[in-house]
Amino acid sequence: MDAGYDAWTRNIIETFRSNNGHVPQFGRHLVLLHHIGARTGTERIAPVRAFPTDAGWLIVASKGGAPQHPAWYHNLRAHPEVTIETPDDGTVEVTARELSPDERAAAWQRIVAEAPGFADYEQRTTRTIPVLELERR
Repeated sequence: MDAGYDAWTRNIIETFRSNNGHVPQFGRHLVLLHHIGARTGTERIAPVRAFPTDAGWLIVASKGGAPQHPAWYHNLRAHPEVTIETPDDGTVEVTARELSPDERAAAWQRIVAEAPGFADYEQRTTRTIPVLELERR
């Protein structure tokens, strides 16, 4: 694994992989998002909370309510065709698509109902937190 990951990220990835997608503090709600650097072209892995949909998974570019988007968000905009590792479906090829404002509004209600911490993140920032759908290819 890339030495550039911080210890927390390395631990989450290793735990996910060694426990069939179960990470104690997150349960089986994470996916490992393999994304390509917009500037570097380097593949990276980001553990992200995922919400299953009929077409794939929703993910939230919250960065814990930070004022800027996470790097993976910019990478997905530049390179939307990626793969994810999932607890139940193994490795899946997906295309990332940012939800329209109306789609996001509906999705956001579901997200905060299932994971109320995202409402706290929204309160910490002035930016609109993007929601993306990872659609199966």
